[in-house]
Amino acid sequence: MVNTWNAYNCFITFVWSRAASLIYCGLRNGYGYRDTVQDIQGIIHLEPEMACEKIRFMLSAQVDNGGGLPLVKFTHNPGHEDTPDDPSYVKETGHPAYRADDALWLFPTVYKYVAETGNLDFLQEVIPYANRGSATVYEHLKRAIQFSLDHLGPHGLPAGLYADWNDCLRLGANGESSFVAMQFYYALSILRRFAGKLGQTEDNAWLDGLLAEYRGKIQALCWDGDRYIRGFTEAGERIGAAADPEANLWLNPQSWAVISGLADANQAEGAMDQVYTRLNTPYGAVLMDPPYHAHAFDGALAVIYNPGTKENAGIFSQTQGWLILAEALRGQGQRAYTYFAENAPAAQNDRAKVRHLEPYCYGQFTEGPASKHFGRSQVHWLTGTASTVMVGCVEGILGLRPDLDGLRLVPAIPREWTGFTMDKDFRGCRLHIRVENPHHRESGFTSLTVNGRELPDAYIPAALLTRETEVCLIL
Repeated sequence: MVNTWNAYNCFITFVWSRAASLIYCGLRNGYGYRDTVQDIQGIIHLEPEMACEKIRFMLSAQVDNGGGLPLVKFTHNPGHEDTPDDPSYVKETGHPAYRADDALWLFPTVYKYVAETGNLDFLQEVIPYANRGSATVYEHLKRAIQFSLDHLGPHGLPAGLYADWNDCLRLGANGESSFVAMQFYYALSILRRFAGKLGQTEDNAWLDGLLAEYRGKIQALCWDGDRYIRGFTEAGERIGAAADPEANLWLNPQSWAVISGLADANQAEGAMDQVYTRLNTPYGAVLMDPPYHAHAFDGALAVIYNPGTKENAGIFSQTQGWLILAEALRGQGQRAYTYFAENAPAAQNDRAKVRHLEPYCYGQFTEGPASKHFGRSQVHWLTGTASTVMVGCVEGILGLRPDLDGLRLVPAIPREWTGFTMDKDFRGCRLHIRVENPHHRESGFTSLTVNGRELPDAYIPAALLTRETEVCLIL
């Protein structure tokens, strides 16, 4: 599934960027910003330079205020575009405002490219903004941070603006999304790594201060005993709190608290246990629970869907990749693989009459337990699931995690696996990797050898790589 059909699905979404779909309207009038930047991530390890060209394109669709164009026209002309601040843009695209998360997706995508290739010079490449002017990639990322800082809600968290990833959750222009806050925290940590590598002393201090400030704010405002809440409406109402009668547990804040590095070990364990106990099903984890029905606030647009469908407690497949990654980052290989298998099309051939979709491509969502069609999947091919699951499998389960100086090898696998082998092309070298699991662990480290040389931990510095590199990891 991962090597062939998942990769093929990733290239389909990479090329089309969910811009054409007979399921919906036949053709969009442009590229969705967040969709396109997310979809790049699934092919970076396969075709990094192809991915880089699309990254350049999306950076050129960033406005000079740091925000992304919600919809990038097919006729995109960098340096000469109108923006959501212009009535002409709103009239032509139908997008009335910036989205809180669009430009924040640049950070993990740019980081994955630079880490995969070692091409730090990319950060100094000059790229135009959508409307006017140009700047280095590094400066583009700084502008994205500033955009969030210039749009804060009453509690000091990034404001919700038009919407975050969940288009059916409208917290209001001054509402605050915990998901976006965690993305912002993650973005700060990535920019801090870049700043450190580039010797940006003043930025290092600035980013260290912001990381400490926002870690404290998010923890104080969003941790609710055993889960992270979903956010605040602009009227100040808490969404996703444990005491709420509906939608009192949301998936994305729990997985992203782990991915972003925000949650401590105890919080991560408690929140992810809630996900496994409350949200998980034989087909994957639902987006939230219980579904909206009688207690939806005005911005909870998901209530227009039947319970168990799409954003109203459906199993939104894109989120499963983040869930796989989050559990793998915690070293929970059994759960990571369980979440993969539950949502994998190839694992559902014996339930084809339930699932309905082809057994080789992901769908946008699967109907949840609250639906009478529990298990039926919808909207095939053009879904961000392909990319998130690819990242969850490659970086998470297989444990291939490049950074700026080399490659960390930290698989998270089912304990019954005795081992596996894989080949990886990395920075002009081919790595032949053998993982052995004689102690039947889900993760861990006993020894690592590279070309016969034993290393002190599970990290391979790029300087040790040869054209053909033999790697053996014993968990």
